[in-house]
Amino acid sequence: MASKDKPYRVYRGGRVKGPVPRDRPDAKAPPGADGKDAYSRPKPRGPRRRRRWLRVGLVVFLVVVLVAAVWALLGYLAFRSGVKDANERLDSRAYGALAPQNGLILSNPSTILVLGTDEGPAREGPFRSDAMMIVRTDPDEHRIALLSIPRDLRVDIPGRGLDKVNAAYAFGGPTLAIRTVEGLTGIPINHVIVVDFSRFREVIDTLGGITITVPKRILADKFECPFPTQARCDRWPGWRFAKGVQTMNGRRALIYARVRVNQLDPAENDITRGERQQAVLQAIADEITSLGTFLRMPFIGDDLVAPLATDLSANQLIQLGWVKRRTPASGTLRCRLGGTIADIDGQSFIIGSEDNASVVAMVTGETAPQPPRPGSGTFGPGCRAGRSD
Repeated sequence: MASKDKPYRVYRGGRVKGPVPRDRPDAKAPPGADGKDAYSRPKPRGPRRRRRWLRVGLVVFLVVVLVAAVWALLGYLAFRSGVKDANERLDSRAYGALAPQNGLILSNPSTILVLGTDEGPAREGPFRSDAMMIVRTDPDEHRIALLSIPRDLRVDIPGRGLDKVNAAYAFGGPTLAIRTVEGLTGIPINHVIVVDFSRFREVIDTLGGITITVPKRILADKFECPFPTQARCDRWPGWRFAKGVQTMNGRRALIYARVRVNQLDPAENDITRGERQQAVLQAIADEITSLGTFLRMPFIGDDLVAPLATDLSANQLIQLGWVKRRTPASGTLRCRLGGTIADIDGQSFIIGSEDNASVVAMVTGETAPQPPRPGSGTFGPGCRAGRSD
């Protein structure tokens, strides 16, 4: 067979002449060209990322909890330091006049007598209590009762005879005031808080003021004139309070609580004054138990109790604040004792009404709250449910 007649074709290796071809960007490498298994697939990254974010979130949460715990501890220490000073300011004899507290305030009924005085450094004693109020808590019923006692109410003061109820503090301090109120109401007093009004305005200013709803316009009588000269005070008509929601600083809040004469409504009296005191007390409690106050507690904890003298410990005051936070507005009772006006030996007294015993039963939860009876007059005793504002 001739060489040119070979039965097969010979292929020659080597590069074909011409320019060298370049790889196209969109050219896809065949499976396995990179040395990897053609059937292997990349693992999904979603679950791993979620686990990483969960770890980060957990760390952030733990840091926040730790910071909050440290902050709460600092606030508690500052508050406890101020409460210890308040415990030392209370007359030691008052401890013996108090009824034992049955269990924790957080879970058991408790009765607290609040006495307001004005023992400023520029005044001389003896001092009568400018305000008297019973605060009774009942955590199981989610209920708090505020009972105002008119300071002109004629009562039997142990060892002193018949006199105005606010004279008990002047005669025997908080000890005699406790015994007098217990004899008047029949309610055992577990704790006492004496508030120095001359310094309490500082607490309200420290809180940044309090919010109160004024039910009607007030033009008060002239007391604590804000002007430096007598001539301006003579021309001054008196303190004015508009109707509606208002934020008051310490001075205005205490003046609002002290107003006895409203020139725009001659029917107002010491009973309506007690209602204003209840409103101020509620507003202060709201502000003290707020988140903003908690955040500032390490700086103001001791200042909050600077005007107080009390037997309550720091833990008990915190329990009291928690009971207040858990009690709905509808669970607050605003009660008052009352009677009729009488002039005895040139002094004006309130002679207690027979309905006062029924009001005490409302405060202790034995009977349902009832407003003053129709025809009982401006000093009629009774209770109303809900906040005063």
